[in-house]
Amino acid sequence: MLRALRPVLLLLVVAIPAVALRLTGTHPPALASMLIFGAAVVAAAFVLAWAAEAAEVDISGGLAIALLAVIAVLPEYAVDLYFAHTAGTNPDYVQYAAANMTGSNRLLLGLGWSSVVLISLYVASRRSGRTIKTLVLDSGYRRELGFLAVAAVVAFIIPMTGEIHLVLGILLLAFFSYYLYRAAVSEHDDEPELIGPAATIGALPTVRRRITVIGMFLVSAGVILAAAEPFADSLVEGGHALGIDQFLLVQWLAPLASEAPEFIVALLFAWRGKGAAALGLLISAKVNQWTLLIGSLPVAYLLGGGSPALQLDGRQVEEFLLTATQTLLGLAVLLSLRFPRWAAWTLLGLFAVQFAVPGQTGRYVLCGIYLVLAVAAMVRNRQHLLATITSPFRRTEKLADAERADELVGV
Repeated sequence: MLRALRPVLLLLVVAIPAVALRLTGTHPPALASMLIFGAAVVAAAFVLAWAAEAAEVDISGGLAIALLAVIAVLPEYAVDLYFAHTAGTNPDYVQYAAANMTGSNRLLLGLGWSSVVLISLYVASRRSGRTIKTLVLDSGYRRELGFLAVAAVVAFIIPMTGEIHLVLGILLLAFFSYYLYRAAVSEHDDEPELIGPAATIGALPTVRRRITVIGMFLVSAGVILAAAEPFADSLVEGGHALGIDQFLLVQWLAPLASEAPEFIVALLFAWRGKGAAALGLLISAKVNQWTLLIGSLPVAYLLGGGSPALQLDGRQVEEFLLTATQTLLGLAVLLSLRFPRWAAWTLLGLFAVQFAVPGQTGRYVLCGIYLVLAVAAMVRNRQHLLATITSPFRRTEKLADAERADELVGV
């Protein structure tokens, strides 16, 4: 038992300074606070991810995958919702809520999807002794892409209107609830493939495993709640101290810290030759971001004292448009349930280019490039478009029939 919990205990030790500072009300300098509370968020995120993976043993079906993706990004949500809630009384924080959301979203697709695909293809090529250029997903992922497609297209309303309205937020939250429902009733009987500490914990006797997992959830959630606020504030203050644009610091450093465990789990799956499962996890996380996360922002903003609509300035509108067009390209490429190597390199390259052209003109040029490539990929994969968009609303048997029809059309 102690051996199984050793990695968990070591990470919780890392979080002790942050919890002690929060309980005593001590406020260290901005840079020290960023390191201490950031380390606590990362440590708790790993514990949370391991608990979520181990819980798959006791949760059957597609719901396990959906819940794992939700839980893995809870640290990111805690930081982002704090920004949105604080923005209700401090308008300066509106930009940070948008920054964290758009940064994590683009990081997940531009770096996460592409890295998983490239590693998976490398492993497959090495094992087979021949060059493998395409990662193929099974038809069960069509529904995930369908949910992402609907949410991503609806999200274009945000840059068009320059706001995230409470009505849109409620609709996205309702759509997320429907997504969980469909995941719960889906046919998904594969045994969970656990790795690392999650595998050790998952192998414990039933009662010990469940007590351990629940304890890990509670402790890591407590650490995240304690560290999220001072970590978020330290990013803003740290930007002043370092002379770095606070928007950029919030946009990239916070998501890197909170999503590190999810990325590592996906990359480990890819390295073990489970590329489809790794990409499926990141697709599900993307669905969560476009539904649960965005839908929660206007709610948190209203509860914090704001209006029913979270207003965005010009820069935030550009960031949302760039994020939406990037998502559109990722979806267009995957319509055929095949992710070619050239597409992975393209997404990774465009993700890197944005740092070289950070201005307004650069963002709009990138939006145009994403959009042109997305339209081209969509035309190429047009025979799969209708089946993908309607997949969240189809029964499983009908979806399978649609997949077979797609295959016949594509021959």
